[in-house]
Amino acid sequence: MKRMDQARIDAVLDYIKSKEKPGEGNERVKEIVNRLLKDLFNAMADLDITSEEMWRACDYLGEAGRKGEWGLIFAGLGIEHFIDVKMDWEDEVAGIEAKTPRTIEGPLYVAGSPESKSYAELETVPEPDGERLYMSGYVLDEKGNPIEGAKVEVWHCNLKGLYSHFDSTQPEFNLRRAIITDKDGKYEFKSFLPVGYSCPPDGPTDKLMTMLGRHGSRPAHIHFFATAPGFRKLTTQINIEGDPLTFDDFAFATREDLVPHVERIPADKAAEYGKNEAFAKIEFNFNMVTDRTNIPAGENHRTRASVTL
Repeated sequence: MKRMDQARIDAVLDYIKSKEKPGEGNERVKEIVNRLLKDLFNAMADLDITSEEMWRACDYLGEAGRKGEWGLIFAGLGIEHFIDVKMDWEDEVAGIEAKTPRTIEGPLYVAGSPESKSYAELETVPEPDGERLYMSGYVLDEKGNPIEGAKVEVWHCNLKGLYSHFDSTQPEFNLRRAIITDKDGKYEFKSFLPVGYSCPPDGPTDKLMTMLGRHGSRPAHIHFFATAPGFRKLTTQINIEGDPLTFDDFAFATREDLVPHVERIPADKAAEYGKNEAFAKIEFNFNMVTDRTNIPAGENHRTRASVTL
């Protein structure tokens, strides 16, 4: 079919823009909306997107909103990953070397996790079939100096691939803690090796991934925020070494430097590490960037879940 002529597309765009009142509204929003409409209308013309397809898209957007899956869709389409790539580029332009790579936050953080000094046990309820994990390391500045009083927030899913707060069968803040580093910048927590998870079956994200010929699953991983006065917030996560989906993450979050080695310590060696059971051991340091003007911000002020107890 012949493409709709450009003059007619531009006339519609000009007509829409003509309804804006100069000096009113938000100029940044106007700029972004007009650009996105231009790109959309031209895509509709280029691809001959039909009325039927557009209204199905409208229904899909509504369903995704009602089911609260926009965060998953942002991840699954690579939008959240591209945000990270763009900020990496901005760091390069500013001459910043971030030793610990950033990667996506995902949609399942909950503010207000219980805080403790240096050490935390993540399980509010025990996970009897989990492989015990002790993970530790240091929060350091760009020169490798320890940062005392840094907050390391950590969260991961249970062995069913579900996160507390979003899963009503778990107590609030299960597998969610905030650890304040000691004078040496050290943190440590006890948990178990998590599994990956998949998007809700037959939900909007799962349907979209299926239509794209993709899966909607993530490898096993653990999320982190690292914050400290005078430093840029670090949002990152680690993958659990050996997971078959490590480099096939539907959310594009895997980065080479975020797959630390997992060392298995047998029970007869555990006492050498001050433990009384066999465990998996991960050591990982967080290097933070000194905050200053004219560098990409660490915080994006997105809407996040929170709990008032």
